[in-house]
Amino acid sequence: MELQVEGRNLDIRKVWQDKIENEKERLSRHHPGLVHNLRVTIEGTRHHKEGGYELIVVASVPNDTVVVKRKGEKVRVLLGEAFDTMGQQLKELQRKRRQTVKVQEGAVLSSGEGVVKKVFPFEYYGFIATPEGREIYFHENALKDMKITDLNEGDAVKFGESEGDKGPSASWVKMA
Repeated sequence: MELQVEGRNLDIRKVWQDKIENEKERLSRHHPGLVHNLRVTIEGTRHHKEGGYELIVVASVPNDTVVVKRKGEKVRVLLGEAFDTMGQQLKELQRKRRQTVKVQEGAVLSSGEGVVKKVFPFEYYGFIATPEGREIYFHENALKDMKITDLNEGDAVKFGESEGDKGPSASWVKMA
């Protein structure tokens, strides 16, 4: 992912650059290969009503562009909010694309129950064992109302199954 950081009417501070790098890495982990180019512009404004800064984050993704704008007084806070919003928008974009692809392919989504067979929290994925003995892959992004660190091997879960690139995959996972 290519990153461009621009400051208008100000110099980019090291703490801002570090925050941007951390948020970029988080986007890369949660949306691998989706964002090709990321541009962050921080502008010092003179408008007291809008705060002292205007922030624009632009992500180039295949066949689309996602833009988030924020205005306020503290750049680190604005960066956190903007990247959180960017992550939500990318997740929604991926969800819509998956639905479109599944409808086009005629894939049938099913739901089921199983137990967590393996979990790799530092790699952000795991596997569910079904009562039939099948293994279903899941990514941290599929988890509903929990974090991957909340899961342990043997935990009972419910999941929505879809066909992934490399076999069965959970589109959503929640505790049973």
